[in-house]
Amino acid sequence: MLSKTDATNLLKIARSAIVHQIKGEDYSPIPREEKALNQHSGCFVTITQSGHLRGCIGNFQSQQPLFQEVTAMAVAAASQDPRFRPMGRDELDNFSLEITILSPLEKIDDTNLIEVGTHGIYIVKGHNRGVLLPQVATEYGWDRETFLQQTCVKAGLPENSWQQPGADIYIFSGQIIHE
Repeated sequence: MLSKTDATNLLKIARSAIVHQIKGEDYSPIPREEKALNQHSGCFVTITQSGHLRGCIGNFQSQQPLFQEVTAMAVAAASQDPRFRPMGRDELDNFSLEITILSPLEKIDDTNLIEVGTHGIYIVKGHNRGVLLPQVATEYGWDRETFLQQTCVKAGLPENSWQQPGADIYIFSGQIIHE
């Protein structure tokens, strides 16, 4: 768990990375001494505007310290999410950030282990992959089955693919920090 100070620092780092990237300026966060910000943990950075998704990109694992991973994912969420055009200068005053620090993935065979609101889901079937963060099911008021179905849809699979042979289901939890 990140402290409130560590969470605030990560949000500042993410915002600075996005602003510098949009302005075309180089940005390298100052190396951090805080142990929590130097852990190697996966994360997702979510950008919203007026309550609507504007970009979300992340990794389940990181080979670099968390503060650097957050920097990279913030820039990617602002400029590389294929669902959206890259953010422009006109959007710098109108966005909010949310960072989800992830636990390791846990492969499950029993979907009853999924706790809606606590777990995110990652489904892999063939070359298709889809992930939904823990907070998504809560935001939409989904039950476990709907959450599984929507993760399949996100993966480009038919809704009930999670029930078919060859579908691997992973769960994870996350610490959610937001502005």
